[in-house]
Amino acid sequence: MNVLKDKRSNLAINILIAIVIALTVNFSYLLSMIVAERETTDQRQRMEQDITPRHEAEGVLNLSHDGFGYLIVNQVLSDTPQEDSIYVSNRKVRWYNLQDGDTIICTFFPPRGLANPSLDEVRMQNGNEIAAPVIYDRPKRNQDTMTQMIYYFLLSWLLLTVMTFRVAKRGKYLYRCAIVLLITVACYFLAPSVSWMTGEAMMIFQHRDMINWMVILKCTVALVVAILYGRIYQLLYLQQQVLLENEHLRTENIQSRYNMLVGQINPHFFFNSLNSLSMLVRDKNEEKALEYIDQLSYTFRYILQNGQNTQTTLKEEMEFASAYGELFKVRYADKLFFDIDIDARYKDWTLPALSLQPLIGNAVKHNTITRKQPFHISIKTEGATLVVSNKKAPKLEPEPSTGIGLKNLHSRWQLITGHDIEIIDTDAEFIVRLPLQQPQN
Repeated sequence: MNVLKDKRSNLAINILIAIVIALTVNFSYLLSMIVAERETTDQRQRMEQDITPRHEAEGVLNLSHDGFGYLIVNQVLSDTPQEDSIYVSNRKVRWYNLQDGDTIICTFFPPRGLANPSLDEVRMQNGNEIAAPVIYDRPKRNQDTMTQMIYYFLLSWLLLTVMTFRVAKRGKYLYRCAIVLLITVACYFLAPSVSWMTGEAMMIFQHRDMINWMVILKCTVALVVAILYGRIYQLLYLQQQVLLENEHLRTENIQSRYNMLVGQINPHFFFNSLNSLSMLVRDKNEEKALEYIDQLSYTFRYILQNGQNTQTTLKEEMEFASAYGELFKVRYADKLFFDIDIDARYKDWTLPALSLQPLIGNAVKHNTITRKQPFHISIKTEGATLVVSNKKAPKLEPEPSTGIGLKNLHSRWQLITGHDIEIIDTDAEFIVRLPLQQPQN
């Protein structure tokens, strides 16, 4: 689902960028079309409002290779007493579909300065009366504009798609650049171009001169934008991949460390349980042995089901502590007691699973437990803190201690919750304060 969503997002971005490129490269053409249409409208309005008589002339049209021409007339058009000519722009040539050698009767604008008079309106062409321009066609120009917009949109979208398709390796970037360069060169010959001499839209390969610098500039802009965006897209993709890989490695590292810590707990608990069970078997106390096996089964099931979980509720942890404590009560009958005082408001708060097991085990291991000197382990809540404590009763021959249990507990709390536990070890009392985590709704 995430892959499909990424593809749709990438497609939408490529389409938007392609639209922007198409509008940008055709901006000058759109602007010139708007200006030309406005100039034509203004000119027609001036012609309708102009009540002064306009000068007429008759002559033969001589077109140049560049599309414009001069109307050669045999009359005086200016102050210079010589054969005069009227300038005919390429736009007028297209409007009236004028051909080289046409005999034309027209009106003209007076010259400005040393310039030639300019053609205003063609009245007759080769003896035929003309009422209005025959070439200028607004729907056709709009169609030409739309054709160019669609072409450059498709070209840009194709180049962007090639540059952003399955970006995976750095070495592929230059290969993609070469592909889009070849695509641009091939598509150049299919680009639509409006001949400013004839006004006809055709593809580049249909022109006699296939070098059109304006089309080359437009294709180059699309190519450069696609290459730059492809590079930016690749860098962002690689950065995202690095972040995902780092997060994956971090998760695996935390899980491995957690599994290692839990693995150090389980063997210690397992061997102690077997020792207690073997004692009951030697005493041939079948009823207590069966009860012990039931409690042992529950505690192992809890470890298997919850030992790999990051957190558990205080209620579940206390149920496990009760069953775990019963295992020791079987061994220390009427000599070991648990003082439980848990505020019900915090039963759904969370803490790392198996947090109480090493504290109970260490308390039993390092203190004297006799009928004359019974041992009490207190488990209570003080606000949002779980407090486990016991009065010290050191053995005459202290058990060797590696400190692994407390180190494991401290490390697990840092890994899972990001918080530290508080250990208070005095001559008279041993206290561990475990901050509970508020459940997330």
